[in-house]
Amino acid sequence: MEKELFIPQVVKWALAHGFKEIQANMEGYDTPKSYERAADNEKFIPDVTGVNMFNRHYLEVSMKNDNLRGSISKWKLLSELAGMKGAKLYLLAPRGHVRFTREIIAQYNIPAEVIKLD
Repeated sequence: MEKELFIPQVVKWALAHGFKEIQANMEGYDTPKSYERAADNEKFIPDVTGVNMFNRHYLEVSMKNDNLRGSISKWKLLSELAGMKGAKLYLLAPRGHVRFTREIIAQYNIPAEVIKLD
């Protein structure tokens, strides 16, 4: 299953939960601002961002994948950025990926809210 297929569901979830000024890494939306890690110049683009309570939050599709290190790096970076701005990182996991997501953020101590996508 491709992660990109779930981005519209994340946008729908964000809209249903009162997020405004949504940017998404999909057609029809502005692309979220990319972030570059100074250590290795790796670029990260959030799947979805949205403003809620005056802060821009990050929303990521979370799935078991081959690039686990990349996901962990991206989540750590986004949770740090969110924390500095008084915002949150939401990890939206499709069925079958929720427990995996919870285990990873516990193991790597990543502050994020895990949400189950239906």
